[in-house]
Amino acid sequence: MKTLWLLLLVASGLGLICGGCQTNPVTGEEQLILVSPEQEKQMGRDTAAQVEKELGQSVKDQQLQNYINSVGQGIARISHTPDEGFSYKAIDHQSVNAFALPGGYIYITTGLLKELNSEAQLAAVLAHETAHVTARHIAQQITRDILIDTGLGVVGSQAASSAMRVANIVRQLESMSFTREQEKQADEVGLDYLVKAGFTPYGMIETMEILQRASGSRTIEFFSTHPNPENRIGYLQERIYEKGYRGEGKTGQSEYATNVLSRLGK
Repeated sequence: MKTLWLLLLVASGLGLICGGCQTNPVTGEEQLILVSPEQEKQMGRDTAAQVEKELGQSVKDQQLQNYINSVGQGIARISHTPDEGFSYKAIDHQSVNAFALPGGYIYITTGLLKELNSEAQLAAVLAHETAHVTARHIAQQITRDILIDTGLGVVGSQAASSAMRVANIVRQLESMSFTREQEKQADEVGLDYLVKAGFTPYGMIETMEILQRASGSRTIEFFSTHPNPENRIGYLQERIYEKGYRGEGKTGQSEYATNVLSRLGK
């Protein structure tokens, strides 16, 4: 994820624009964000191809890609920013991971797809990443680090050389990650999206349980940028109870088996 952050800023030409106080679509609160929504979108466009090159070429199976995007668009339509222009894509990489770029470019690896076994679980992963975008978490993190490291010249003095600015950003991004509060918000908002899109809320719990079991036998890259699922299942179960969510809703095991697992040779 550190490399992704570097790509995000360098690929956008280091053009950080001060968007000033902006209203968060999820909370409705005013907050200082130094990246405008338009710039987030441009950063995502500029970076998507480089991410695919770094983590593996996009899956060339168009039926699988259409299915991933279709499930994702179902989440996007009921999100806080349905007009964001979300894109959901699988990339051919053995790591177990999923992540969002600015502006709604969301990726899931074939390694993670093989671990899941239902459409509801896929939707849970995509809903979590969608929530990171709608809650402006990436822009918040960039803003936070700009404010902390203004002395390094990330915003930049006129005299700073291009090489120096890049080196400063590399140092800054080494410690950049979502906070636990942001991850919890993405879990909880993602759970709401999942249910609103017609899926069983337990798709989110099942996904956490799958990741937890898998972590016992291998290194799971998802944990490098997301908290351990063992600590998340509890508060997700509480939210299901508090919201009065029932166990009803689409599971989609057969659809997932047909459109993903069989096409990935599993």
